[in-house]
Amino acid sequence: MIQQPFGRTGWQVPLLSFGAQRIVDEHNCSEQEAIQIVNRAIDRGITYFDTAPSYSDGQSETRLGLALKGRRDEVMIATKTSDRTRDGSWRLLEGSLKRLQTDHVEEWRLHNIRTIEELDACFAQGGALQALREAQEQGIVKKLSISGHTNPQVLVEAIRRYEFDSALVALSALDHHIYSFAHEFVPLALEKGMAIIGMKVFALGKLGPWYEQALRYTLSLPISTSIVGMETMEQLEKNLAIAESFQPMSELERLEFWKEIMHLATPETLPWKAEEWGGDAWYRRAQ
Repeated sequence: MIQQPFGRTGWQVPLLSFGAQRIVDEHNCSEQEAIQIVNRAIDRGITYFDTAPSYSDGQSETRLGLALKGRRDEVMIATKTSDRTRDGSWRLLEGSLKRLQTDHVEEWRLHNIRTIEELDACFAQGGALQALREAQEQGIVKKLSISGHTNPQVLVEAIRRYEFDSALVALSALDHHIYSFAHEFVPLALEKGMAIIGMKVFALGKLGPWYEQALRYTLSLPISTSIVGMETMEQLEKNLAIAESFQPMSELERLEFWKEIMHLATPETLPWKAEEWGGDAWYRRAQ
């Protein structure tokens, strides 16, 4: 699989990375299956794994920790804090490390920053960013990150305030059509030397009929890698086949793809872009 620079960090990551949110009972994936899928992914060259304490009340982290026994030094782990305070974030990190059975993670990120008010809370005295910086100073966390699904301008403001090492953002072909991270955020992030990680590749399954096109679209963007959630060995193999034979999508292919899927660019299809998750109105942009 193609290996690419992870921004200015000096790390290399595979084109395809592993979103561990789905290796849980909630997605009909057993513990044994989760361990097998993760180990198969590593055997095939996937080395970057994304998780969070909020994924199925920590089950994602627990299973990832079990799967990585004896292989911790082969991979990079990114986990998150959804708390906006220093103390709350530290408690989340301590729980994450215990479940992951490790004494450090390669990345720790602010999870799903939606509004300027949330950003302000993270950056305030006693805010979550303080915990990120302290953990990095102590060597518990190697790099600092931020993620956003909703409003690219909020993340633009974030990286103007602080030099994060990476950002995890929604970069499906449908995300292109409303509050586009590809247009509004990625250019500035690249200018700053950040690693960009794509997510929401299949728009919660809505792009399933265009599976290969959807994955190729995101992988063709100027990103370091893209995480894809996988709860079965079949899904892993399908994604690996596309990534291992990857050819960038041409401009003509991209335009034809957009024409086929444009009718799906609605709040119902993109609930992370609505004012309230699953609502019927587009997110109100911060001014």
